[in-house]
Amino acid sequence: MNQRIYEKLSFLYPYNTDELYKKIMDLIEKYKISNKEINLTEKDVILITYGDSIRKEGEKPLHTLHKFLNDHIKGIINTVHILPFFPYSSDDGFSVIDYKKVNPELGNWEDIENLSKDYNLMVDAVINHISKESEWFQEYLKGNPKYKDYFIEQNPVEDLKYVTRPRALPLLHVYETSEGKKHIWTTFSEDQIDLNYKSPDLFLEIIEILLFYAKKGAKLIRLDAIGYLWKELGTTCIHLEQTHKMIQLFRDILDLTAKDVIKDVILITETNVPHKENISYFGDGYNEAQMVYNFSLPPLVLHSFLSKNAYSKGILKDEEIDYLVEHTLKNKGLVSYKSNPDGSKSPYELNINYFDALYEKDEEMELNIRKFVSAYAIASSMKGVPGIYIHSLLGSRNYYEGVKITGMNRTINREKLNYDELEKELNDPKSLRYKIFNAMKNMLKIRTSHKVFNPKATQKVLFLDDRVFSFIREFEDEKVLILTNVSNQEVNLELENELSEKPIDLLTNTNIEVVDNKMHIKLKPYETLWIK
Repeated sequence: MNQRIYEKLSFLYPYNTDELYKKIMDLIEKYKISNKEINLTEKDVILITYGDSIRKEGEKPLHTLHKFLNDHIKGIINTVHILPFFPYSSDDGFSVIDYKKVNPELGNWEDIENLSKDYNLMVDAVINHISKESEWFQEYLKGNPKYKDYFIEQNPVEDLKYVTRPRALPLLHVYETSEGKKHIWTTFSEDQIDLNYKSPDLFLEIIEILLFYAKKGAKLIRLDAIGYLWKELGTTCIHLEQTHKMIQLFRDILDLTAKDVIKDVILITETNVPHKENISYFGDGYNEAQMVYNFSLPPLVLHSFLSKNAYSKGILKDEEIDYLVEHTLKNKGLVSYKSNPDGSKSPYELNINYFDALYEKDEEMELNIRKFVSAYAIASSMKGVPGIYIHSLLGSRNYYEGVKITGMNRTINREKLNYDELEKELNDPKSLRYKIFNAMKNMLKIRTSHKVFNPKATQKVLFLDDRVFSFIREFEDEKVLILTNVSNQEVNLELENELSEKPIDLLTNTNIEVVDNKMHIKLKPYETLWIK
C-alpha cells in the first residue's frame, strides 16, 4: 500500500478511503506513462501560446503553430504551453466543455502529440470549474443521479461574506433544473460552474483526466485557478488545507504512475496571490507543486522602468499601484477589478500588451525596444524558468479591434495573427516585429548556453545604484553579473572585478574595461549587460 496516497485520501474522504484507493490503483495501472525524464536546466524556456495564435488559410492552427515553431524557434525554446485547446464556451478556452477532446477548429490529438515529440508540452488542467454547456452540467440539470454531487448547490441566505472573490460578479447564479431553480457556486462567471471536490466520484473523474493528459504527452500540467478548489462555508474558500492535500495527492498519483520510466510530471499551480501564499504551494519542497508562477514580477519590473528606479522592495504602495493603473489607461489599456469582502473594488488585472505597458511616447522607438527586451532579460536571468507569451516574443501591440468584437478586456492581448503577414513582417528588418523577435531570440540563445542560468544556480541581489537592478548568478565554476539600467540616463559604474581576468558582456560579446582590477562599466539608457 502507498501510505502517502492512503493517508491523504483518508483525510479528504474518510468514508470512502478503501474504495477510492483501489480505484486509483486501477487507474494508475491503466495509465502507465512513457514520457522522457524532464530535469529543469538553463535550457528550459516556456513559450505560452494559444493553439490558434497564428492562423494560415486552409490549415489547422495547431499544424501552423508547429511549423512556425520549427522554422523559427526550435533549439532556442524547448517547451510550449498551449493554452486550453479543448472545446469551450467562453473566457478564451477557460470554460471547458469536454476535457478529453481537442477543439476541432484547432486540430486533433495527433497534432498535440506531434508537438510533444519536438517540444516539452505544457497543458492546462482547468479543473476548478467547467462550462455550463458541458455534458456533466447539462446532465446535472436534467436530474441524472450520476452528476448530482458534481456541483455545489448553495443556499443564498447563508453567510458568504468571507468568500474571496476574484471577479466583480455574483458568487451564485440561478439555473433551472429538473427539480426547480437552484443556486449554484460560480467563482468566476455564470458560464463557469465550480466542481464539487467533496464528491469522490468527481475526484476520480479529475484524476483520470490528469493521467489522460500525461499519457497524451504532457510533461507539465498547469493547475488553473487551483487555489479555489475546495469550498468550506465560514472560510475564504481559498488556500484551504484540503486544497493543498488535493494537489499533494495529484503529485503522489502522477509520480507513482510514472515511477518506472520518469521522475515525475511537473505540476505548476496558477495562484495569482501574494508571495507567501503563492510559495505555500511548494508544500515542504518535495510533496506538492514543483513550480509556481511569479505573477508579481512583470508589474514590479514595469514599475521600475516607469519610475526609473529599481530600488523598491516588497509590495508597491497604493499610490504606486494607482500610477500603474493610470499609465495603463493613458496607453489605451484596460483595467479589470475584483470585489473585496467589504464591498469595495481593487485593480485585479492590467489588460494591456506588455510592450504598450512599457511604451513611453516621448522616447525614441529604439529606446522603447531596448527597454522592452531588457524587461524580459530581467525575467530570463532571474532564478527560475522563464515563460514568454507569444505576443511578447513577436512584438505585438494592443489589439483594440478584438476588444470591440468580444467585449472582453483580455482580448487586447490575444490577437490571432495571419501567418503570411507575420512571416512578411519577421523578414522586414525595419519592422517592429523583426527587431523585437531577433533581439529576444539572441538573448534567449545566450541564456540557454550558460549553466549559470540553471534554476538551481544561486542568486544574490546587489545594491549599486537606484537606477540599476543588479544581481549575481553563480553555478559550479561559473559566475555572471547581471546589470539592467531601468532609467533613461547613462549610468557609469566602477566595480571590483571578481569575475574573470578579461570580463565580457555575453549579450554583445564585448570586453569590459578593467583598470587596477576595477571594472569600468558604462550602461546606456535601458541597457542590460550579462558580464562573465
